Amino acid sequence: MLSKREKDLIKEIWERLTPVAAEIGADALLRMFASYPGTKTYFSHLDISPNSSHLLAHGKKIVLAIAEGAQDISQLTVTLAPLQTLHAYQLRIDPRNFKLLSHSMLVSLACYLGDEFTPVAHAAMDKYLSAFAAVLAEKYR
Repeated sequence: MLSKREKDLIKEIWERLTPVAAEIGADALLRMFASYPGTKTYFSHLDISPNSSHLLAHGKKIVLAIAEGAQDISQLTVTLAPLQTLHAYQLRIDPRNFKLLSHSMLVSLACYLGDEFTPVAHAAMDKYLSAFAAVLAEKYR
């Protein structure tokens, strides 16, 4: 699915973004909530207003999980196993939301990285985030 060059590029991007994980993740979540308001229902117990501590903390968790998966994409299913179980059986998140978040994350990355988010980087990241979303949704089958 991904070439070695694409895997290296994805890993490099996420390593660079780790210091701003909370901001990138919060931005992606806000974009998802604005574009797909139904996704807010899973966060009704949290303050998800811009720059809230809840939004920043959850955004950071998301980005760090994505970055961890990027370290060894060939082991993505193993890396994400605990998150699969959590989201499928405990939180009962609609698996379609993973794809919605991946689209929002692409926009956030494009805004943050600007010209550094080349067409090659965009295509590689789209493939990776699609795989990430698909792996998270596997427990629902």
